[in-house]
Amino acid sequence: MSVTSGQQLFKPLKDIKQEQSISHQCGVTMNDSVEARCIAEVMEQKPGISVTYLPAMIRIDGEGKIEFKMNEISEALGREMTPHLFEISTSTHYGRMVMVDEDTIVLFGNMDDALAYE
Repeated sequence: MSVTSGQQLFKPLKDIKQEQSISHQCGVTMNDSVEARCIAEVMEQKPGISVTYLPAMIRIDGEGKIEFKMNEISEALGREMTPHLFEISTSTHYGRMVMVDEDTIVLFGNMDDALAYE
């Protein structure tokens, strides 16, 4: 999803309704770069993933969990992407980030699901 002129990405504080529920959302924010654009292009093809392009950043958001496969990103990028390079590419994340193997990083929105990997 791209933000176009006139669209408002963030709500004014007065329009935010606080809820007493738990969100199972997770995601990453990346500085706009060749690697970040490639990761975003791979991830926006996956169901349930929302990609937002901002002037200097790219956000990738999902519900429950997001699985980043380094082999898919490497293929699209044209060079190797490792979990460690992936972490350098992400400015910040929300949810629990787990490197499940040398090819896969998973972000969990539900912390109980992440406990299986501790």
